[in-house]
Amino acid sequence: MPGLDEKLQDIYSEVLQRNPGESEFHQAVREVLDSLGPVVAKHPEYADAAVIRRLCEPERQIIFRVPWVDDTGTVQINRGFRVEFNSALGPYKGGLRFHPSVYLGIVKFLGFEQIFKNSLTGLPIGGGKGGSDFDPKGRSNAEVMRFCQSFMTELYRHIGEYTDVPAGDIGVGGREIGYLFGQYKRITNRYESGVLTGKGLSWGGSQVRTEATGYGAVFFAKEILQERGDSFEGKRVVVSGSGNVAIYAVEKVHQLGGIAVACSDSSGYVVDESGIDLELLKEVKQDDRGRIGDYAEKRGQSAHFVENGSIWDVPCDIALPCATQNELNGTDAKNLISNGCTIVAEGANMPCTPGATKRLTEAGVTFAPGKAVNAGGVATSALEMQQNASRDSWSFEHTEARLATIMSGIHDRCLETAEAYGTPGDYQSGANIAGFIQVADAMLALGVI
Repeated sequence: MPGLDEKLQDIYSEVLQRNPGESEFHQAVREVLDSLGPVVAKHPEYADAAVIRRLCEPERQIIFRVPWVDDTGTVQINRGFRVEFNSALGPYKGGLRFHPSVYLGIVKFLGFEQIFKNSLTGLPIGGGKGGSDFDPKGRSNAEVMRFCQSFMTELYRHIGEYTDVPAGDIGVGGREIGYLFGQYKRITNRYESGVLTGKGLSWGGSQVRTEATGYGAVFFAKEILQERGDSFEGKRVVVSGSGNVAIYAVEKVHQLGGIAVACSDSSGYVVDESGIDLELLKEVKQDDRGRIGDYAEKRGQSAHFVENGSIWDVPCDIALPCATQNELNGTDAKNLISNGCTIVAEGANMPCTPGATKRLTEAGVTFAPGKAVNAGGVATSALEMQQNASRDSWSFEHTEARLATIMSGIHDRCLETAEAYGTPGDYQSGANIAGFIQVADAMLALGVI
């Protein structure tokens, strides 16, 4: 296995053997292990205590049946998952994803990434993830409610504010969190606000939580630019996706003087040379739950829709992949490089394939991984937990300032760690090593558990 330190080859081979067919999980593990050679050389105690082996094996994997009745009276069966990966730093923390593509390998990849992402925030939260192969798209509110109630009827026994605190992810927004929390309260007879994050503002939610992942990604990119003595002013930005992360990334890009010219969904992408109209995008995607093509139709002549194309064909200075895993491949990377892109910052979880990452870094494009760039969402979830624990509520301005400070700290930590371990300027190496060391030291302190 070229590029992988000899001491880590056996660990990776064991991961492949123990987790057959889970390609996304294999990819996530390999990406972290590729960075850890200098760490095990400097800290043999991690190998002696089998810390890395333990990190690659979830503490708990839960799979359950989710039966529910649709609006026609037909019984539907979905599968639910919760992988509680590592709790060395605090209670498991990570989102729930409702999407047809969800299976155990996806949840494990997301949970593994979450360990290091949560560690980088500096907040006391462990890593976990969950979800279901249920597709909320096209379902009525009543169907989504019945599914969520059935899902929580099993999940409730595994979660709690000091145990495991889920949040939203793809397919799980404020509507779903509300139904899930309502069922948890109904079953347990407890108003335990800290058991879920991403709640509505009127019942325990935090200001900025909706915006946090998108805002945080742009704050991180802003730090990269500042490191170069530059800013967002006048920069062309392409943002894939059109969910919460993408929408609020576009919003913050515009606030900082950049111009977001394209966004997408699974049907294709839209280019708007005058800049994405944020209010119209929110109307189409959040209010109407429409498709990105509807945006182009309503926007008029300044926008055009490209069906089933690659958004990475659009020339830009900065690319923010904010949709889903492995959406940006080697060919896309080549096109970005040819069109003059200088920064790729991952707003989603592992949106760049290994081939894309390699191509970008070899071409001198600054690449920043999702575990650092999109940590703003979980950081603000932890701030929501803090407010719930103290029965407090913070203003938007105060919470956004906290988020900006956290993202700046993550950026600096990545750079400092990369420098300390012989890979100056390598955000991926810095993020992997910094996230790993904090968790590894906690695991050593807690003993073999």
